[in-house]
Amino acid sequence: MSENRNTIIAIVLSGLVLIAWQYFYNIPQMEKDRAAQQAQSQMDQSKTEPAKNSPVPGHAAAETTTLSRDAAIAATPRIKIDTPRLSGSLSLKGARIDDLLLTKFRETVDPASPAIELFSPSGTTNPYYAEFGWVPAAGSTVKLPDQNTVWQQEGSGALTQSTPVTLKYDNGEGLTFRRTVAVDDHYLFTIKDDVTNAGNAPVTLYPFGLISRHGTPPVSGYYILHEGLIGFLGDQKLQEYTYKKIDEVKSVTFNVTNGWLGITDKYWASALLPDTSARLQARFSSNEVGKVRTYQTDYLEDAQTIPAGGTGSANTRLFAGAKEASVVGINFPFVQLGGYNKQLNLNHFDLLIDWGWFYFITKPMFLALDFFFHVFGNFGVAILVVTVLVKLVFFPLANKSYASMAKMKAVQPQINALKERFPDDKMKLQQEMMEIYKKEKINPISGCLPVVLQIPVFFSLYKVLFVTIEMRHAPFFAWIKDLSAPDPTHVFNLFGLLPYDPSAVPLLGPYLAIGAWPIIMGITMWFQMKLNPTPPDPTQKIIFDWMPVIFTFMLAAFPAGLVIYWAWNNTLSVIQQSFIMRRNGVKVELFDNVKSTFRRKSSDKPAKTT
Repeated sequence: MSENRNTIIAIVLSGLVLIAWQYFYNIPQMEKDRAAQQAQSQMDQSKTEPAKNSPVPGHAAAETTTLSRDAAIAATPRIKIDTPRLSGSLSLKGARIDDLLLTKFRETVDPASPAIELFSPSGTTNPYYAEFGWVPAAGSTVKLPDQNTVWQQEGSGALTQSTPVTLKYDNGEGLTFRRTVAVDDHYLFTIKDDVTNAGNAPVTLYPFGLISRHGTPPVSGYYILHEGLIGFLGDQKLQEYTYKKIDEVKSVTFNVTNGWLGITDKYWASALLPDTSARLQARFSSNEVGKVRTYQTDYLEDAQTIPAGGTGSANTRLFAGAKEASVVGINFPFVQLGGYNKQLNLNHFDLLIDWGWFYFITKPMFLALDFFFHVFGNFGVAILVVTVLVKLVFFPLANKSYASMAKMKAVQPQINALKERFPDDKMKLQQEMMEIYKKEKINPISGCLPVVLQIPVFFSLYKVLFVTIEMRHAPFFAWIKDLSAPDPTHVFNLFGLLPYDPSAVPLLGPYLAIGAWPIIMGITMWFQMKLNPTPPDPTQKIIFDWMPVIFTFMLAAFPAGLVIYWAWNNTLSVIQQSFIMRRNGVKVELFDNVKSTFRRKSSDKPAKTT
């Protein structure tokens, strides 16, 4: 029974890691490569034109030339954006927010690397921008500002967190438009549009907002992470459409109140945040104009009729930045990081961060790591501390399990005697074994408990490391500069002593990218296996002997923080199990088994002859 149980555990663990590696790394990596190639080929760009069949400005028409980012920015008059976390500019042509850099985040761990580029103007390689305004009622010929309108700034100066800017446009037919744009010290823009009607007749207008992205962006492609169009739309709740899914359905609309919508990447996002009381005709859409695939999230509010001599107004907000939990917000019982979600009374804006179906595990894991990061200033140390706390939480259950395993080792001589007594009667053997287990109060499957407990912890840590920006480029010590990325060292070039990158070797490269921490993890797992006596069954012995090697190769591609957790957890498990074995009077055979491994290898060599 014990041998069968251990064999099953070994097979299940190996299978879980193989499946995880296939779905979370291998297949997504291939999809990522294909997406990058696709994005590279889509170099034609566009600019928005009024849609013929919709009151909301529609998708793009392809441009014949592509400009550099600097050239596109220089081609239009602009107002500088300068805040502690954002830099860029607002285009006076079209009054678009189309040039944003996230100055606190860099493309690589090198602090001198370029800042993350979020928005980019029309005419560049991958335009991405937000636009707001008014559209007329059907059949109306009223002249309204559009993407080609050049607004005038009232006053002067940059847009900062303490100095809003006001834009003005006079249509020459009695309508004067003013737009006041403000930004806070994080990633929130507030837009207030006013229309003054000095004409002789009332005018009916619809406020709108849109986010447009041209070209299919490369995505991580991982099943556990959503990238694409997203929104929490009233009673229709969370809506998520990947780029592939929206390409298939083309367009989907929602008539809701109290909603928000936008486009999300792994770490960054942009979202339209209209007034929570506004009735919206919201839409996700994909369109191909020429060779360019464009994506858009937009909304249209109810019409406003502005009487002659009267004024109409519309208020909205735009989130454009990093998905920091403390900024976006996170809701969990007894712990509230309010952020914009609470501050603006938004409808589940915290779901902009993809906590997944198992949010009840991933959220507390993140909160614990974040708390200890602020205590120790290092997320790697936080992982070590949280691992100890998890061990303490499950200490009683694990103790019971290890105690039962220790008792099973203590009765192993009796089990071996039964095997000799009933070599051909399996049923009788099982009956006698169960009698011994019953007499000694041993649960044969209790050894599975530590493994079962470890799986959700492993998954939640993996999820947190993968989706939260707080873990991005978070260093540990020495060579680990990014806990969310694999260990950068390689044993097959002697950790950098040899001048080549083994991961670049054709076909075998991904299997040669084994760093120092995966090796440490494999060694700790090997020690954990050696804590138990050598299995008598040859097949089982082979599985257990090779399991640390398999895990070393499989986990080498996982985030370094996860590998560090696994190695530390193995070490704590060895200490805990050794202590419980001693307390139960069972000999700890760890070092004996390690020595016997090398003695057997030596004894396998042929004796010298004279």
